[in-house]
Amino acid sequence: MKRRFLFIFIISFLFLNSCDVAESVIRVLEDELPLTEEEVVKGLKEALRVSTDTAVSIVSVTNGFYKDQLIKILLPPEAKVITDNMNHPMLKTIGITDMVNDVILRMNRAAEDAAKEATPIFANAIRSMTIQDAFNILNGSDTAATHFFRQKTYNQLKSKFKPKISTSLNKPLVANVSANKAWSTLTNGYNQVANFVLGWNKVNTQLDEYVTRKALNGLFLKVANEEKQIRKDPLARVTDILERVFGKS
Repeated sequence: MKRRFLFIFIISFLFLNSCDVAESVIRVLEDELPLTEEEVVKGLKEALRVSTDTAVSIVSVTNGFYKDQLIKILLPPEAKVITDNMNHPMLKTIGITDMVNDVILRMNRAAEDAAKEATPIFANAIRSMTIQDAFNILNGSDTAATHFFRQKTYNQLKSKFKPKISTSLNKPLVANVSANKAWSTLTNGYNQVANFVLGWNKVNTQLDEYVTRKALNGLFLKVANEEKQIRKDPLARVTDILERVFGKS
């Protein structure tokens, strides 16, 4: 009965040639109807597309990682022995502080460079979402989509992302020197003093695995932030389908 009344109401306005009013009534009618499975799937896929596109655009620019304290990539845990002893006179004589800062900058530049390739990988994963996945996400937590995305595709993303990180780590991104070369300079300089002179353990960490993991963690953190915005802030719902789906959630 309610739908029939609204339908008659719309027809009446159409006959009165009031297009603006008729469109408004149609929108009211749409809002009154329950979400269809197609709308939920489309809305969730759109949310992931918007979230991932925005996240990639944030982190793939210069200083996207380096200037963001939440996702900035620091030295691997194995290098803590280096940072803990940076004030040792013998390490200071080889310029250990500048070496550390140089490696940190170059690792973040590598992550920023590799992140540019993430969008098509995300897009392929988004297309695999099922109807059940979509409803679980719609009724889940404020980062349910990001959790689903990470859980279902992390290994695939890593396998495709790591070669790009490795390539980036070998690119002369800053002053014609790569992150791997800067890391070798740092660890070789440290090892010569710390191991041969002071008897401390060597540091021999490979950067590609570490930087890949940190880069993906940072990227997913940004995706989660964008998802939260879409769920909580109507202004972040930049398309009609996002407003329709998340306005109902």
